[in-house]
Amino acid sequence: MVTVTMNSAIDLRSIVIKDLMALVYHKLFAQLPADLPSKDAFLGPWWYWFTFPKVLNIANLASDIEELAFFLFKLLLTFSIGVMGARRSGNYESSIWDDDYVQALTSPFTAKEYVEQAEKLKRPVKMIIDETEDLLDQLELIDNLQRLDISNHFQDRIEKILDNIHRTVECDDKHKERDLYVTALQFRLLRQHGYHVPQEVFCSFMEEDGNFKECLADDVKGILSLYEASFLSLEGETILDLAKDFSTHHLTQRLDQITEPSLADQVRHALELPLHWRVQKLEAKWFIHIYESRFDANLILLELAKLDFNIVQAKYQDEIKQMSRWYKETGLPEKLRFARHRLAECFLWALGFTPEPHFGYARKILTKIAVLITIMDDIYDVYGTLDELEVFTQTIERWDINALDRLPEYMRICFLALFNCANEMAYDVLRDQDFNIISNLRRLWAELSRAYYLEATWYHSGYFPSTEEYLNTAWVSISGPVLLFHAYFCITNPINKGELQSLEHYPGIIRWPSMVLRLTDDLGTTSGEIRKGDVPKSIQCYMHETGCSEEDARKYVKHLIDVTLKKMNRDILIEKPVKNFRTTAMNLARIALCMYQYGDGFGVPQYETKKNLVSLIVKPIPVP
Repeated sequence: MVTVTMNSAIDLRSIVIKDLMALVYHKLFAQLPADLPSKDAFLGPWWYWFTFPKVLNIANLASDIEELAFFLFKLLLTFSIGVMGARRSGNYESSIWDDDYVQALTSPFTAKEYVEQAEKLKRPVKMIIDETEDLLDQLELIDNLQRLDISNHFQDRIEKILDNIHRTVECDDKHKERDLYVTALQFRLLRQHGYHVPQEVFCSFMEEDGNFKECLADDVKGILSLYEASFLSLEGETILDLAKDFSTHHLTQRLDQITEPSLADQVRHALELPLHWRVQKLEAKWFIHIYESRFDANLILLELAKLDFNIVQAKYQDEIKQMSRWYKETGLPEKLRFARHRLAECFLWALGFTPEPHFGYARKILTKIAVLITIMDDIYDVYGTLDELEVFTQTIERWDINALDRLPEYMRICFLALFNCANEMAYDVLRDQDFNIISNLRRLWAELSRAYYLEATWYHSGYFPSTEEYLNTAWVSISGPVLLFHAYFCITNPINKGELQSLEHYPGIIRWPSMVLRLTDDLGTTSGEIRKGDVPKSIQCYMHETGCSEEDARKYVKHLIDVTLKKMNRDILIEKPVKNFRTTAMNLARIALCMYQYGDGFGVPQYETKKNLVSLIVKPIPVP
């Protein structure tokens, strides 16, 4: 048996790397065409990856060397094929959600009797809301209605109660006499609805040294409420930063000691992802199960929540069937086999983005847009040559249908699908609102294609941008602005010209959700995409820029996400721009956090994504 010490492992790794890199260097550049970048310019980023010692995992020496050899072989093969004019492939997994499966979905909850029963249940719920007067009872009722996802039926009543509570908070300081649970719950609900409540409401729970009182740690329910409230923080709110650290520490420590099963489940669930950043419909289905197990559950609320979920799910089923038929009829899955075909996952994005039942048109448009974005992304990142991408970008910029003959066949069908989809939506808006948005849509797609093309030039030249330079382009190339503007056009009636002009300058309501989408995407997909030959992401850029380890770079990107979420809280919740669009904009960040929580839930759909799709689209909640 051979014993490998740490030093010998490093020496062995160095020998293997040098031999492999020497082979790659000579094989790659012996036939390097004169018009390609210099050896140093091309090799720079890749040489960095395989000689930078902090990146190497000594503990897994054998498997790492095997993986490194395989990756270098793929790099050599990719470059050699590229020189000969052939194409790369993403080798994407096939989707399990084919048209036959989708068309077979059925639900009994389309029946009129269920809709009528739900309408009947709304009446006693309205009475419950009107007759609830105690502050804590009001707060808990509103929280339950929101988490059960039936608050939309009683929004006027809820806003009236919260408005009264906010006026009371402004006029007195009774919060000093309340316990932590009530104060934190009130703070969270008011901020969620756009009321500015100062962080100083928590000062009475702090010691003179500025730390939270340790005696609070025994109140698990209160600490959980404080934890959830802390995620409504803005930049510079140090009390809420302390609240987050304090509550996270004590909830983690006490998790195994909680004897009440439903409370333990809520703590575990919250530590995975806080309530403020969860996807509305997924949270509702999870919470209905939790609420049903509580001794104080209101059975009327529970029955309405179950029926409402199932009725809306039946609507989702009808919509995804329509989208699956549309996708099949476009011919895109057959014509563009190199691309990811993720119709169901695109619908999940649209559902998380605009879950409200009356936003069916928005979900269908956003599904189409997400499908087209995915295909374009694969064209720019994997399949297209740089010369083809330049012509493709120019064609999109000019919005020129007459330029189709300049494009290869696979680009023609993609551009024509995009052209038709944009014109169809512009026609709908013009017909319904007498407002012409075609120039807005053209600008959005042109900006996206330019960002894609710039990143493609980075890859083909071996250029490593700084983190700042990368993010300045990448928050656009992730397609956030395209998705957000299409959502705005779908849900806004009438479209306000002043609002639209304001949005075109990309304020926080556009920029910050897009940045969260970019950074979560980078955290979730970086390993897979780099292996396929994609442009370096924020993690690699930061490592290259600072010389830090991948672990530290990931921590930095997570820090950027936290900072961006705080900016989003301020610019969207507190500043209240474009009122009817606020929740939709924040939902883009929420579905991004969901899809990339456990890795790449879109490009490489795994267990969690499948589970979420089944939960929201396939399986109803059992009702008596």
